[in-house]
Amino acid sequence: MSEEKAMTIRDLVARKGGEKIVMVSAYDAMFARIADDAGVDAILVGDSLANIVAGQDSTLRVTLDQMIYHGRAARRGCRRALLVVDMPFMTYQVSSEDAMRNAGRIMQETGAQAVKLEGGSAARAEAVAKVVEMGVPVMGHLGFTPQSVHALGGARVQGKNDAAASALLDDARRLEAAGAFAIVLELVPAALAARVTEAVKVPTIGIGAGARCDGQVLVLPDLLGLNGDFAPRFLKRYAELGTAARDAVRQFVAETRDATFPSAQHSY
Repeated sequence: MSEEKAMTIRDLVARKGGEKIVMVSAYDAMFARIADDAGVDAILVGDSLANIVAGQDSTLRVTLDQMIYHGRAARRGCRRALLVVDMPFMTYQVSSEDAMRNAGRIMQETGAQAVKLEGGSAARAEAVAKVVEMGVPVMGHLGFTPQSVHALGGARVQGKNDAAASALLDDARRLEAAGAFAIVLELVPAALAARVTEAVKVPTIGIGAGARCDGQVLVLPDLLGLNGDFAPRFLKRYAELGTAARDAVRQFVAETRDATFPSAQHSY
């Protein structure tokens, strides 16, 4: 049997209004392979690795080198799904030239097919346009943008009043015009996410943004139940592997201490 065709940017864009897009965040070869084998369409190496992998309280401490390291690792486990790597804080906010240079490094050093950056202001759209112009596909990100967590006053639903909703719609149209091939909508009221999805011709991928987006994204350790203290309303746990992992390690501890492991079966 021949291998399934690898996902491309064109394939993802063609899903607009059709079959739902499935994306997960993963940070290494092992979990990328699991997600890829399970049939996801895209794998995001998110700067949320600051929280999930490094135990930080925000995404602001992640460096470009760290994103490249994890992007390269995930690439080794990703055969079919589209690989997208987050551009971390301060790698694109200062100037379009910074954005171009750093996006180029990510693409060259990880083998990813796209980068993702946050925000939809005029300056951010200019950076997106410049990066796209040099041949790097860009995924946008609107709503709650974690790199702006302090300015936004924490992880809060965005676009709840008319003015904020109108601004978010304008940002989405601006990103589309700049050449973004898809837009993540995070912590956005479901009705507003549906309006954005209808207003743009590129796919929207929701996280805490209701069911009418063109796709959904969750962090893989979160949906597997490995991040036990994290329980936002939008998260559905599809397994409780954190509990299973603790039980397994406890059994290993007990069997080692009572000398029932290793047995003859596990010895040479």
